[in-house]
Amino acid sequence: MGMTLAEKILSNKVGEDVYAGEYIVVDVDLVYAHDGTAPLAIDVLRKFRIEELSDPSKVVFVIDHAAPAPHAEAAALHIQMREYARSKRIRLFDVGNGISHQILPEKGLVKPGMVILGADSHTVTLGAFGAFATGVGSTDAAIAMARGKIWMRVPESIRVNIEGKLRGWVMAKDVILEIIGKLKSDGANYMSVEFHGSTIRDMSMDSRMALSNMVVEMGGKVGLIPPDKVTLSWLRDRTSGQLQPIIPDNDANYKEVHVFRAEDIKPNVSAPDNVDRVVPVEDVEGIEINEVFIGSCSGGRFEDFYQALRILRGRRVADRVRCIIAPASREVYSKLLDSGIAKALVEAGCLIGPPTCGPCIGAHMGVMGPNEVVLSTSTRNFPGRMGDPTSEIYLASPLTAAATAVKGKITDPGRFLS
Repeated sequence: MGMTLAEKILSNKVGEDVYAGEYIVVDVDLVYAHDGTAPLAIDVLRKFRIEELSDPSKVVFVIDHAAPAPHAEAAALHIQMREYARSKRIRLFDVGNGISHQILPEKGLVKPGMVILGADSHTVTLGAFGAFATGVGSTDAAIAMARGKIWMRVPESIRVNIEGKLRGWVMAKDVILEIIGKLKSDGANYMSVEFHGSTIRDMSMDSRMALSNMVVEMGGKVGLIPPDKVTLSWLRDRTSGQLQPIIPDNDANYKEVHVFRAEDIKPNVSAPDNVDRVVPVEDVEGIEINEVFIGSCSGGRFEDFYQALRILRGRRVADRVRCIIAPASREVYSKLLDSGIAKALVEAGCLIGPPTCGPCIGAHMGVMGPNEVVLSTSTRNFPGRMGDPTSEIYLASPLTAAATAVKGKITDPGRFLS
């Protein structure tokens, strides 16, 4: 019987054929945690008096959420992570390096076919490279650090086929919102979501990461894109050793198959207070906003800012609107500086902050006040996610964010680019 991509990756790791529904114990290639979860994992390891980790070279800590530290409590957690990492020979990416899901592939730590656990739900982003990457709690991450293994149920798979060419003002974020709007927030619970089709093959790695990043918002266990020449080209200069792509079988058994035509997808918005409340931007145009945020592990890559500048160049952010920029990594930030994009964004009235999760999680550098409205390229919009629980969050693409920043109200980017 043919295998899905998830089944193939896990079978290779286990050493025998495994299929959806089976329970397995699988070796883990990489475990990582950040300042919101690593301290909890450290507490678990100390509670069970685990002094030696299975393989410290397969463990990574990243300080990215409340970074730089906005208060003394966060600073104390950062110190705890630094000291523990030093004592256990764990690789640590400190403040300023960027968001974990972005910097790990940049640093060559992600390859097709790997099994990766991250103590963060958006670990699924790394499925864009053909790795079985999934989010776990701090306790599971701690046990994986200690034993080098994890048990799991092999997930069933959903196949998403997208064919055709996207219009010039439609981005990957619009595509994944379209899919979430159809499948809903529980439509892929504990499933592997596989992306296929000519639209996907034409996408850059930045766009592919945006797709995989948000499968967790419909309950997905992992969001996989079969590796191809785009994947290998992106990874080749970053990784050492051989790259061995794994692809699904043609006769693989999928629980569901969903087909989308790229030409039918419009710029989309996820309206408060749930990510699956997806509507075309044109349906909510005119809603006044207080802040635009372009950043996060969903919208802070180089391509996102390059696209946003198509609208912002030569224009100004509207009065009364804050437009906050947060690159996803130091590498992205450097590219923005070298290309002149950073200067152009500043000239348009944007405020560029350091590589951090900060505004996305309401930690700092863009926290929303009572009854304020933000349009964000980030991942979630439940009450209180970005600050005060009475604030409202609309999720959209960087192009829609740029158009909205210029107009001061939610605006379809097609009005500038069509």
